[in-house]
Amino acid sequence: MAHFDTQYQRLEASYSDSPPGEEDLLVHVPEGSKSPWHHIENLDLFFSRISSSHVYNLHQKNGFTCMLIGEIFELMQFIFVVAFTTFLVSCVDYDILFANKMVNHSEHSSELVKVTLPDAFLPPSVCSARIQQNGFLISILVIAGVFWVHRLIKFIYNICCYWEIHSFYINALKIPMSNLPYYTWQEVQARIVQIQKEHQICIHKKELTELDIYHRILRFKNYMVAMVNKSLLPIRFHLPGLGDTIFYTRGLKYNFELIFFWGPGSLFENEWSLKAEYKRGSNRLELADKLSARILWIGIANFILCPLILIWQILYAFFSYTEILKREPGSLGARCWSLYGRCYLRHFNELDHELHSRLSKGYKPASKYMNCFISPLLTIVAKNVAFFAGSILAVLIALTIYDEDVLAVEHVLTTVTLLGVGVTVCRSFIPDQHLVFCPEQLLRVILAHIHYMPDHWQANAHRYETRDEFSQLFQYKAVFILEELLSPIITPLILIFCLRPKSLEIIDFFRNFTVEVVGVGDTCSFAQMDVRQHGHPAVGPVPLPLHWGVLPVAGAEAQAEVTHGVLPGRARAPRWAGEGSCAPL
Repeated sequence: MAHFDTQYQRLEASYSDSPPGEEDLLVHVPEGSKSPWHHIENLDLFFSRISSSHVYNLHQKNGFTCMLIGEIFELMQFIFVVAFTTFLVSCVDYDILFANKMVNHSEHSSELVKVTLPDAFLPPSVCSARIQQNGFLISILVIAGVFWVHRLIKFIYNICCYWEIHSFYINALKIPMSNLPYYTWQEVQARIVQIQKEHQICIHKKELTELDIYHRILRFKNYMVAMVNKSLLPIRFHLPGLGDTIFYTRGLKYNFELIFFWGPGSLFENEWSLKAEYKRGSNRLELADKLSARILWIGIANFILCPLILIWQILYAFFSYTEILKREPGSLGARCWSLYGRCYLRHFNELDHELHSRLSKGYKPASKYMNCFISPLLTIVAKNVAFFAGSILAVLIALTIYDEDVLAVEHVLTTVTLLGVGVTVCRSFIPDQHLVFCPEQLLRVILAHIHYMPDHWQANAHRYETRDEFSQLFQYKAVFILEELLSPIITPLILIFCLRPKSLEIIDFFRNFTVEVVGVGDTCSFAQMDVRQHGHPAVGPVPLPLHWGVLPVAGAEAQAEVTHGVLPGRARAPRWAGEGSCAPL
């Protein structure tokens, strides 16, 4: 196990909340000037409703109405997927649909009657009987119903919270909902800081800063960024024939957060405080055994629910991507920033929309860089396959133009569709002859936006090893979908066989890299932006777009993230002047 030198500690705020000698002064607010926003006890929960949270935030969702409609449609979407799948399984006569059975129209027995779509639907009584006779289907419907009721209760709770924040925006911040989409988060944040001076919404501090708000919103996400950058989470694997592979999906991330932060028996007793026993090193072995047992039970629960989650993942992917694949066959060949890349490249104290904006600016140069690595052999094969498939497709299209009855021939329409998809896919492997690729220059353009790259990529941008490592951050959309489909099967294995052995390291991490800040609560020490303690010596006050991060030791990524995050953090929070060792940078 890695040895950590730091210990849990309590940090006083580096700025004064009140003039000297007035720390114990009780501020009296006349009854007439009090508002509903005077003294909010749980400021973490309050700020999580305003900004990043599990259902995102009111500001990013463009107001209460958009939030309400979006969540209603999510509930309706779940009902639709379950009901429509049940209908397809139990209420459709596929023999009629595939013309394997004649439709009985007694009044037109001697005439040729055209089959309509309702003819393939079974009567309600037959449909109901088939559902009742299918025990497996009934079990799935019961579990789906319980899950939907849970989501409904959560929806009602969220709406109550959002209505409170809706009133806060209108009455306290003086921002009407109709104008909210045109306010930046920095403007909203500035008004929150100002309202603290007027209404004292935080009872633990007299003055509220932007950094306080960021710490509360991103408390748990900062821990996740630190654990990923210190290679504490088991998401990197060496597979025979495939080499180093990253597996980090939404399901796995959900389980990590469930175990560490908010699930039953988690390490945190509330939204802002680590449990007291995890702050002491004397009982670390006992706590590690306790955490290991909890991970085991959660892994077993994942195994039990695996079939249901897998069915849902398949159905959701089918309903979501089939139409896109038909309309844009090359869309699955496009790339996207992987979930691992979004966490690995994230600065400490960086909100979701800020991260999305930064990575979106690097999307085009990243795509161009990956397109530099097209196999000449694959290009030759793709050109010839596209020629053969295109020739057959051209003949079928010409025959259809001459006589549309050609489409009535069995499998002609299917053949045309598959040939069209095949040609489109082949074209994606054929590079533009007029483009000149400069991998080194493109990689530097990417660096200007993602702010970090390993030192060994420098001068090696043209090598396939560099390309393979970058593809872990910037993966194919098809790979992303495949990983999500495999997640219900692989996640329990990772939890039980890979995460459990790291229980002691996890306990040590939270003790050693947690600090208590007065008025803020327990936060990840890396998020304090203390360059002297956590900064990397090879990263100095150099313009970020021109710097290659030198990371000679394992876990140094978190140190580089601290140093790289200081300047962007200063830009996002102008009132944070960079205390202590951050000021010179």
